[in-house]
Amino acid sequence: MSALALAAFLFLSHNGRAVFPIGSYELPKDDAGLRAMAEAGINLVRCRNRADLDRAAAAGIQGWMVLPLHLGIEDGKLGRLIESVKDHPALAVWEGPDEIVWNFTAYSGLHRSGVYPSPDEWWRQSPLAVAHAEREAARIMPKLRAGIQLVRQKDPRRRPVWINEASRSDLKYIRQYSDLIDITGCDLYPIHAATRLPVSIADLTDRYRRVGPGLAVWMVLQGFAWGQLAGREERVTYPALEESRLMAWAAITHGARGVLYWGMDAAPPSEVFRESLYAVTAELSALQPFLVAPEARGVKVDVIDSEDFDKPRRGVSWICRRTGPDWMVVLVNEDDRPHMGVAVSGLPEGARLEQLYGGEWVSVVRGEFVTRMKPHEVKVFATGRRWEKIRPAGRVFVMP
Repeated sequence: MSALALAAFLFLSHNGRAVFPIGSYELPKDDAGLRAMAEAGINLVRCRNRADLDRAAAAGIQGWMVLPLHLGIEDGKLGRLIESVKDHPALAVWEGPDEIVWNFTAYSGLHRSGVYPSPDEWWRQSPLAVAHAEREAARIMPKLRAGIQLVRQKDPRRRPVWINEASRSDLKYIRQYSDLIDITGCDLYPIHAATRLPVSIADLTDRYRRVGPGLAVWMVLQGFAWGQLAGREERVTYPALEESRLMAWAAITHGARGVLYWGMDAAPPSEVFRESLYAVTAELSALQPFLVAPEARGVKVDVIDSEDFDKPRRGVSWICRRTGPDWMVVLVNEDDRPHMGVAVSGLPEGARLEQLYGGEWVSVVRGEFVTRMKPHEVKVFATGRRWEKIRPAGRVFVMP
């Protein structure tokens, strides 16, 4: 299958197979660290030159290449950078400038540097902020579009172009370049010392599916603690294992076609947390055939509770996939209360599914099975435990 056809299918390709991207912004400095990352299921890392791509290839994974697409093409630097790596077999994706729209509209540095007299200028839509954004967009967007078009001209494999935005980046300006790219999405790091809102990843995945209709959505998830970043928080608070699982699976059940982790290089985590994150990436990696499969037809999930009808609820998001004779059902309780009756119907009669990384098993009777779910619980069912990839050290991490 060609790179263009795979882009239309919304996944990457590696060694002739479709691949669900599990990425890391960190490229470990030592080869042992990179091998450990690859063994944990991470299959895509950020690269800045050909040497980085060589290291990724040696580890058996792929890389994405960062390009300053917004700086223009006149001086030839962008063209030379593209030419220097475009034939590399490990190169999978071109990445444009990070959070480009956010940085000239709502970025807090605009106030700190004196461009905005107050931190809420953009959200108040003050004339000063609106005028500043319009000037910057008029300067940046033509260069950004020209940069993307240059990539298209020079890359014979037509690898996908990805631009990551902030969670609240402005729709009007994103739409000024989104027709030229293949992958959109945003970063969100919702685990703080005072607040923990992992399910918010679901809402942002939904937003970016609407921001870029027809584009793949990649979500950048939390691989660090805010307390490690200078001046942010006094307390170091990592996502617990179940929060990391919830963020990854909520992104996927809401349509993300890739998940990546930021922060392991900017704020090197404790080895205990790193291992918990690797437990999640290994879990996803073991399920690759399902993650690139289409949604199974005819399957439904109904939440049939016996009480609390008057309380608002998000409900249970889900996916159901099939690969060959095997099935996978993923259920994500997005509410902070239990759901005691979750019915999954439309499955083959008599099928037996095991809860991966759990003790439950179910049999399909009259086309359905019923399960119960704790608050914010993730359940992954599959036809056999061969789909597990257990990393015991990582599956016990709890952050108070």
